[in-house]
Amino acid sequence: RGAMTSMLSPVPGTAAGRAQAQVALRRSAAGAVVAAALAVAVLAGWLGWVAPPAGLTAWFIPKALGVFGGAVAFMWWYLPAHAPHPRFGPANGITLGRLGLVALLAASVGEPVVDAVAFGWSVLVVATVAASLDAVDGPIARRRHEASAFGARFDMETDALLVMVLSALVWHLDKAGLWVLASGAMRYVFVAAAWVWPWLAAPLPERLRRKGVCVVQIVSLILCLCPWLPPTLSAPVAAVGLAALALSFRLDVGWLARHAASSPESRA
Repeated sequence: RGAMTSMLSPVPGTAAGRAQAQVALRRSAAGAVVAAALAVAVLAGWLGWVAPPAGLTAWFIPKALGVFGGAVAFMWWYLPAHAPHPRFGPANGITLGRLGLVALLAASVGEPVVDAVAFGWSVLVVATVAASLDAVDGPIARRRHEASAFGARFDMETDALLVMVLSALVWHLDKAGLWVLASGAMRYVFVAAAWVWPWLAAPLPERLRRKGVCVVQIVSLILCLCPWLPPTLSAPVAAVGLAALALSFRLDVGWLARHAASSPESRA
């Protein structure tokens, strides 16, 4: 009976085998998403009703779940790129947890700040945990041989969303002017521009500089959230992070422009 079951099982690498792996992957991812959504709901409820930053509105939980659900919808659409792995994996689970924390931070934007110190420390702790876990998921994926295009994209988009939310919180807490939102918007403006100028969507070479600037940007925004850092100091810190990010994008756009000008397609 065991031999016959083995004979009837789809062979890995075939169309049937790939389809079965996709079904298993989606089932595994669905379980992780449900668990993460429950965790977001519980943490949002705790922050809204028990934690020090009192004054959060009744919309805090729906906002957190809404942001999380919207981001998960994008994740789900790109999930097939995790092939040929049949399981979501612990590394992607950690990134999903980071996304849940980012959703909590996003829900804090626009909430009334009754106690600025308690509010500031709360978002600072959540942001620090979300950022710190970024150093964990990649090594776990490589160690378990589960790295994939999906995992890399999922991690990058979570970082981009974190930067956007952090910049919004810095502005919400009056730690910098409206200009700080450019830190979070720059990545999405770049993606939108690629629809108009397709050469911007060309793959970029790996650069340690790009990763370093991402760290500087996130750290500078988290530092701005510190309650003990006055706006007179937090604004310059945010400006330094924004300048580094703008320079990095300028270098990448310059490289893409030179590459597009020298490609055979551009001369045709």
